[in-house]
This record gives sequence, structure tokens and C-alpha cells, in this order.
Amino acid sequence: MVGALRQARSSVSSSLITRVIALLLAAVVIIKIAPSVYQFGPSYFVRIIAIGIALGAIYALIAIGYTMVYGIVELINFAHGDVFTLGAFISLPLLVTPLWHLTEGGGGGLGIVLPLIAVFLIVMLITGLINVGIERVAYRPLRNAPRLAPLITAVGVSFFLEGVMYLWKGAVNLHYPDLLPDNRFVGGTFSAKDVIVVIAAVILVSGLAIFVNQTKLGKAMRATAQDRDAARLMGINIDRTISATFFIGAVLAAAGGMTYGLYINSINNTLGFPIGLVAFTAAVFGGIGNIPGAALGGLIIGLIRAMNDGYVDPQWTDVVTFAILILVLTLRPTGLLGMRVPEK
Repeated sequence: MVGALRQARSSVSSSLITRVIALLLAAVVIIKIAPSVYQFGPSYFVRIIAIGIALGAIYALIAIGYTMVYGIVELINFAHGDVFTLGAFISLPLLVTPLWHLTEGGGGGLGIVLPLIAVFLIVMLITGLINVGIERVAYRPLRNAPRLAPLITAVGVSFFLEGVMYLWKGAVNLHYPDLLPDNRFVGGTFSAKDVIVVIAAVILVSGLAIFVNQTKLGKAMRATAQDRDAARLMGINIDRTISATFFIGAVLAAAGGMTYGLYINSINNTLGFPIGLVAFTAAVFGGIGNIPGAALGGLIIGLIRAMNDGYVDPQWTDVVTFAILILVLTLRPTGLLGMRVPEK
């Protein structure tokens, strides 16, 4: 009884100390940023928020792939960031082909809509099939192996994909066609690019939510994530369900890679590591295994990084991002929307 009371007191004390530290850090951040916000004015602030939301939408598309795979097979697929980059690489030659008559600078008007949708669909299909092949060759044989084995394999697949893209295009920054209109609104605070990126992400995430909640395969995915053995006993084809999860994750990652290229207009073969790390952070931040949590985490991480880039110092962006992640996980280990679940 005495030991339990001491443990409870220790837990309350640690929680209180953590909350005090969180409040102090929040105060430091506000004191640091507030003068800059006042100095640069409201227009600059709105512009930073617009950039943060657009980048957050891209992070969300990648983070959902991480969280779906982890939720079903409990694998941290470190190659997922490189699948994102692979989508951008595959789309590059498709966009510059004369077949579509696409011109840079956003001068194509509404004429670019159908070609872009066609390229999006082609790239998502190709990347999804590649990821299904990766799952079949690299991950499925290790499904019942110790967890370290598939984790190391995922790292190896990541290096393999980076090497393939290096041999394909080299280790240089590639120019990605600037096809989206860059019209400015509300005094130049946000652009048509920002709006298009966010709308594309909302459509894809909404489509995923409908698929997971309404379709038979989506219900099978949820059942497999909850209890794989029980799902198998109920007649669910586990292999097909896991392959579908990898396919959908790659589809969203490919869309994110293509969207990133259209927004930033520059890609390279190692892009997947830093972007994938940020997206994985977003998935953990929102609650690993939780799709809405991954989307929310991506949005918040995008805003945090944009605010730090715009008002503090880009060299500190990663430090600030992971410091906030550690702080949040200390206060809520399951992430923002994650829930404690019993061990399977």
C-alpha cells in the first residue's frame, strides 16, 4: 500500500514537473516569436500560415502511409519516404512529354487540369504496384520474424530505392515543372498554389476516410489492425489486406511526391529521408496507427516548421520540431489522438 502511494506521488510529481517545463518552453517560444510577428506585420504572418498549411497537407499524405502500415503490421516502414520521392521521379518524365502540351509558369489555365489528373492517376498506380512488390518480396517473408529483422529490411529498401533513383537521375537537384498558377490573393498573403495543394490533400484524405469506413476492404483493414488472428478466423484474407494497405499508402505518398514537386519545383534522390523523417514524426505526434491523428500531426508539424523558418532560424527547425514532439509524448505518450490499447 505504501509503495503504491509512493508510486502515485512520484507519477503526479513527474507530471507536474513536465507541465511546468511545457509552460516555460511555451512562454519562451511566445517571447521569442512575438516581436518578430509584430515587426513583419499581419500579411507576412498570414503568408507563413499559408505555407505551413500547404506543407502540412503534404506531410499528412506521407504520414498516413506510415500510420496505416504500422497499424496493421506494426512495421515502421522507413522506405516510405523514398516511395514518396519515387512518385515524384516517376511523374517527372510524364509531365515533360509533348503529349500533354503543358507549359511552365501556370499559363495553361484550366487546360492543365485533365493532364495533371491523368498523370496523378498513372503515377499513383505505378508507385502503388511497386510498393506492393516491395511488400511481397522484402516484408512478407519476415512477417513472423523478430521485429528487428523487418525494421532493418525497411532501412535496406530505403537505401535501395535511393540508389535506383541515383542511377536514374544522378545526385543533383532536379527542376520540377512549374505548372501550377501562382496568382496571389489578399495582398499576396497566399497563392493559388497553396490552395490547390490543400484541396488536393483534402480530397485524397477524404477519399481514404470514405474507403476505410464504407467499403468491405476498408472494414477488413480495420479488423486486421485490431486483431489479425481474429480477422483471419472470420475469413479475411490477411495477405490481400496487407498488400492493399501498402498499395494505398504508396498511392498517397506518390500523390504527395508529385504535389511536393509542383509546389517546390525541385526534387532529388535523397529527398525521402528528411521529408519521411518529418512525416513519421507527424504520425507519432498525432498518434501512430490513427489516420485522423496522422493528418492532424502533419498539419501541426507543417505549421511549426513554417513558423520557425519564417520567424526564428531555419537551422533550428529540426531541433524545435523534435523538442515539441518529445514534450508532447512526455505529456501524452500515445500522441494527440492515439488511445492506449491492450497488448496483442
